[in-house]
Amino acid sequence: MATKRLVKITRTRVVAAGATGLAGAIAATAFFLLTDSRELRYPTQTALRNALAANATEELRGRGIALGSALQCTDIEGWTKLRLRAGCKGKTADRRDVQVIGTGEDKTKTHHFTILIDGRPVVENARCLGADCRSETG
Repeated sequence: MATKRLVKITRTRVVAAGATGLAGAIAATAFFLLTDSRELRYPTQTALRNALAANATEELRGRGIALGSALQCTDIEGWTKLRLRAGCKGKTADRRDVQVIGTGEDKTKTHHFTILIDGRPVVENARCLGADCRSETG
């Protein structure tokens, strides 16, 4: 005849089980944070600045707005390796002022883009411009 063996649950066993569960939760959280696969599309200031003019031009063309000449892009004062900032200036074919602002945040792994024509937003806080938007959707 088989005998049942009862396991006595003591405070020590409860504390040990809780500590093991907590350690597992911490390890899972650390693994998730360290292996986050999201990356900035433009991980450096140079990459952001170099891509901004072409993508903004294509975005404007898609909205039926022609430029009079190529956009001229520069770094925006105050940028860092963790907070990217670039801007472009130019004129539309009908001589209205164009300003483009692009940002990248390493902490959140996001970009934001704004395009102003004569100070009015045409694109506001978009996460992509031009061809980059098509690659995100398919």
